[in-house]
Order: sequence, then structure tokens, then C-alpha cells
Amino acid sequence: MAPTTETLTAERILEATEEVLRRHGPAKATVVDVARALGVSHGSVYRHFRTKTALREAVTERWLDRTSQTLSGIVAEDRAPEDRLRDWLSGLFAAKRHKSGDDPQLFATYMVLIGETSEVVDRHIADLTGQLARIIEDGVSGGTFTAADPGTTARAVFDATGRFHDPCYARDWQQPGIDGEFEAVVELVVRGLRA
Repeated sequence: MAPTTETLTAERILEATEEVLRRHGPAKATVVDVARALGVSHGSVYRHFRTKTALREAVTERWLDRTSQTLSGIVAEDRAPEDRLRDWLSGLFAAKRHKSGDDPQLFATYMVLIGETSEVVDRHIADLTGQLARIIEDGVSGGTFTAADPGTTARAVFDATGRFHDPCYARDWQQPGIDGEFEAVVELVVRGLRA
């Protein structure tokens, strides 16, 4: 193991962990592999992440947060709520499709990790439905949408569009006609929200 001259940070560890997971998969990847990739002792990794589980949870959360951060920009835009809702749903579908299609090995790894880290997934879903609720609230306050409870409505919209973002449907995302099916569902959702 060659000594490293770079400062060891949690971010560097997470980047290395992603590469190790991509190479070895979740069943075979170890903290020792991560440390070796960084040129440090495994004890150095444990100083940042107390357990292998904590490291796996952090890398999963980092992966999910990338989607949330991108979508939060759409929520904050000063545009019509209907346009933001359409773009947000399209952005979520594109992000999930990109993750599954461009790096299938890492996507498969994350599917295993997501199964192990339900609290991380629950927080991610709460963040996403919270973003949807803000768009819907803006639509309600502006008279564009009608919803008695924007939070409940946001969860319903999230559930209704699940085929286009729930990883269990990833095989469908590359099928011919999926974009038209997505547009039909989004149009149905938007029409249902209109005041």
C-alpha cells in the first residue's frame, strides 16, 4: 500500500467506495479494498465511518442525494407550477433512467444497498415528496392546482408515477414507447391537479 499525500476526507472515501463497489459488487467489496484503493490503512477509513454499514449507508445516501439536489433546483425556479411539475417529473425519470442505463453494474449494486438501508431510502422519498408538495402548494396558492392537502397529493403523484422512477421498473425504462407512456401519465396527473 503506497502512502497517500492527499488529505483523507469522507468525500474521497465515498468516491473510492463507489469505485470499489463498481469493481467488486456489494457482496465482495470490503473496507480493506476501499483503504487499499486510497493507499491508507483500513483504520483510517473507520475514523470517518465507524462501521462498514455506516460506509454503505453514506455511499447510498450520496448516490440518492445527487437526484434530490438536481430536482431541488427545479422546485426553486420562478416559473409556473405546472411547468415545474412536468420538468420535475421528467427530471426524476431521466435521472433514474440515466443511473440504470449508463452504469448498470453500479445500479445493481445500489439496488442491493438500498435493500439494506431502508432509512436512507425513506429519507430520500420524504425529500422527493416534500419537493413535489412545494410545487403543488405553489400551484394551489396561485390558483393553478387544487389539492386539499398538498403533502398527501404529492405522495399520490409520486406513487402514480412510480413506474418511471421506482428502480423495480428499471427494465421497462429502455422499452420502445416508454416515453409516450410517461407523457400520458404526466398529462393525466397534471389534468387531475388543475383547478
